[in-house]
Amino acid sequence: MPARGKHRQPKTQRFARSIAVASAGGAALALPFLGATGAHAASAQSISENAVQSSVPTAAKKSVAARTSGVKTYVVRAGDCLAKIAEEQHVSGGWQKLYADNREAVGDNPSLIHPGLKLTIGKKAESSASSSKPKPKPRPKSSSPSSASSSSSSSASQKSTVVEQSAATTSTANGFTLPVDGATIGTGYHVAGSMWASGYHTGVDFIVPTGTPLKAVGAGTVVSAGWGGAYGNQVVIRLADGYYAQYAHLSSISVSSGQTVTEGQQIGLSGATGNVTGPHLHFEIRTTPDYGSDVDPLAYLRSKGVAVG
Repeated sequence: MPARGKHRQPKTQRFARSIAVASAGGAALALPFLGATGAHAASAQSISENAVQSSVPTAAKKSVAARTSGVKTYVVRAGDCLAKIAEEQHVSGGWQKLYADNREAVGDNPSLIHPGLKLTIGKKAESSASSSKPKPKPRPKSSSPSSASSSSSSSASQKSTVVEQSAATTSTANGFTLPVDGATIGTGYHVAGSMWASGYHTGVDFIVPTGTPLKAVGAGTVVSAGWGGAYGNQVVIRLADGYYAQYAHLSSISVSSGQTVTEGQQIGLSGATGNVTGPHLHFEIRTTPDYGSDVDPLAYLRSKGVAVG
């Protein structure tokens, strides 16, 4: 028993002069106690720098992905045309922009696209980030599907004299002529088929290549000239006798609504716009300007003294 008034002196405990600090990789590292704070700070700074450096390429990749995410590929189907695709796919700039971006794939004639053709939608005008100026858009030729094309009007005026001279050979004393020269008859009038909304063919098809001049069968007034949905580019003329002549699937239009035309005057060029399987002229005679009022177009022309093969 210790003597009163005296206290046992506790033994001095030895403290470890090192601590464990976790490194960025998770391994333990023994460091002197006095240098632990500095070493820890240096490790944190190194980790932060590495994190910033690694985030730069990641951000750059995301930026590139964001710029290219709007680009997609469209495969042309039967009945497609550039104007229809541009409208359905909401292409900014319309069919002209779609054609400009895919001119190499489509070729010189924007009306001649075929099923299976792959088109790029949303393609940037610049081919790479190093390009500072956009490439100029190529201008479609006069056979492009545009009802208001100035080039089409110019082409029409240049050819009108030739067409009118040609029309003189097929015109009759009654002032009527064929809608197109040198054509063969394809699908006839009233041929039954499920591909038509009415259950039958409402007109007659004249098989001609794209770009063939089309003529007004008689004198009259244009009541419609422009896009007609499944009919593609179309023209409807109210003839002098009160009947209406419709021309469908045109590659270009040379007249405008309200314009007066004469027999044999060029009204446009044949094509393959709208729902088609190939270039031709779909021709109808109607009692009104609207769909569903059709009559036999060949019988009508024959009644006017026009010889139809």
